[in-house]
Amino acid sequence: MWLFFIFSLSIEDFVARDRPDDGGRCILLSWKGVDDSLIDGYVLFRRRISDTSFKIIGFTGIFATTFEDNNVHDSIKYVYQIAALKQDSFYYHTTSNVVQSSPQFFHRGRLNILVSIILFTLLLIYFINRAKRGENLFIRKISGLEAIEEAVGRATEMGKPILYVPGLGDIDFPSTIASMNILAELAKKAAVYDNQLIVVNCYPVVYTVAREVVRQAFINAGKIDRFNDDYVRYLTESQFGYAGAINGIILREKPATNFFIGPFFAESLLIAETGNQIGAIQIAGTDQVLQLPFFVTACDYTLLGEEVYAASAYLTKEPVLVASLKAQDTGKLLTLAILIILTILSFFKINLTSILRVQ
Repeated sequence: MWLFFIFSLSIEDFVARDRPDDGGRCILLSWKGVDDSLIDGYVLFRRRISDTSFKIIGFTGIFATTFEDNNVHDSIKYVYQIAALKQDSFYYHTTSNVVQSSPQFFHRGRLNILVSIILFTLLLIYFINRAKRGENLFIRKISGLEAIEEAVGRATEMGKPILYVPGLGDIDFPSTIASMNILAELAKKAAVYDNQLIVVNCYPVVYTVAREVVRQAFINAGKIDRFNDDYVRYLTESQFGYAGAINGIILREKPATNFFIGPFFAESLLIAETGNQIGAIQIAGTDQVLQLPFFVTACDYTLLGEEVYAASAYLTKEPVLVASLKAQDTGKLLTLAILIILTILSFFKINLTSILRVQ
């Protein structure tokens, strides 16, 4: 009877191997389980090839047939042993093969990502070459950016300042960096037309970057003598303290044009509504989707999402930036075409999604 019971607990095909497509430091164990009604689980043991005794490294449930050992070193060879656990007793199985982990150069399950990167790189090189040859690469009209010239001209005619708010993001926010690029072009126009510029910031690092951006724009325009340190101001890191200070500036200075471009949150409607009340032209832009309805309602022009990031290429017409924008748009178009094709194929019960899955 006991011989039959022990034989029933025999574990077959216990194999240890290096986990494929990883960065190393992991061994994958697999086995063919026994009748789950006879045991309480499995116990895994490990020893270095140079050691003489095994140490417990983990437990699994009764339904498990694999185990990952993530506490190994790539330069060391190991041997494993498995035991069936029944109450307080271990029923040992024979040891595994000798195994050693190692990192793999490439994850074969992510071949589709490699193909996408190569395709995008080729598109980028193609459009850069076209742009450098002087070809006119089409970029659709963005009303908010087209209105910058009009907004600066209005401020010049009225003799009133231009207010620029880069939002509540620190310098590590992508939309804050994009906002600095737009500020550079706006400051250059303000220098040419001799406009007073007010740039308000809520983070010290953004304040420093914005100050240098405006200063460099005045240098590039040949108007460094018109630059004033008071053009760029630091207010506070408090969200609603920042919004209150901006509202105070709007009501006191009564700027002809307001720019709200960057990451905005709950304060967006507060400052946009105040600017709307004094009759200023307002151009806003943010990648925060929840704030877009407030800007659309209270502002004359609104840059939606990625239009903020496209502004640098749109305003400067720099060949590399324009080529990058065109490559991204073409990549999105190809992705949309693939989705449409796969949707059509699904109607014919042809499933190709497995080759697109990221592992």
